[in-house]
Amino acid sequence: MEKYTRLLTIAGSDSGGGAGIQADLKTFSACGCYGMSAITALTAQNTLGVTDIYPVATPFLEAQLRAVLDDIGVDAIKIGMLHSTEVIECVAAILKEYKCMKVVLDPVMVATSGHKLIEDDAIAALKEVLFPAVQLITPNIPEAQLISGKSIKGSESLECVARELAERHDLAVLLKAGHLTDEYLEDVLVDGGVESRYRQKRLETKNTHGTGCTLSSAIASFWGRGFELAEAVSRAEGYLHGAITKGAEYSLGQGHGPVHHFHQVWK
Repeated sequence: MEKYTRLLTIAGSDSGGGAGIQADLKTFSACGCYGMSAITALTAQNTLGVTDIYPVATPFLEAQLRAVLDDIGVDAIKIGMLHSTEVIECVAAILKEYKCMKVVLDPVMVATSGHKLIEDDAIAALKEVLFPAVQLITPNIPEAQLISGKSIKGSESLECVARELAERHDLAVLLKAGHLTDEYLEDVLVDGGVESRYRQKRLETKNTHGTGCTLSSAIASFWGRGFELAEAVSRAEGYLHGAITKGAEYSLGQGHGPVHHFHQVWK
């Protein structure tokens, strides 16, 4: 009997389908994995923004996690929207109890539309409680600035902050350059003192909703399939670039449309 590569997303639901667990599950499938989910919150959301958030009770979140981990198990985990300290503490405790490895945290704080998705006191909990339980974080520039307290103005300061975060928190960091204005963007991965760079030409499109969710889920997918982290990131970067390119050909909604998750499908 063949075995699935098992991927779990712990994140919020996006009713518009472009980000959150919807984007994660599409990405897992496109990257040849079996996707499972533990929902942290429901959002009323579309291409224009988030209009409401309904948190899932922490005991029920824990029940979802245990149901998956006790029976099916995981090969890698992607974590997205964790809106409160209580939720962060719950997830961190489960990760430690089950000794989960290959955990990718996309520290979701602000949606593409600019809507805030995390409580103020939860940012400290994210760093102090959850970072020790994960192996990779994938912040964008605004998120990295909030986490580090440092300003990022260009590629040089981006690299410095990536190295500092990796050393301070003893984990791998992929710092994404998408908020810079350069024609070519270079994301930086720092893993155990080794740096890797991923260069892509900027694509001019408003259809960028869910790019962070998609990239982190693709990394978790390829990492879970057995690729070394640097190679998993390389494959995920290529997948996302293709998803943005194909997504730019479509019109959906009045705001930031989604990327095309099934532009390429792996077996």
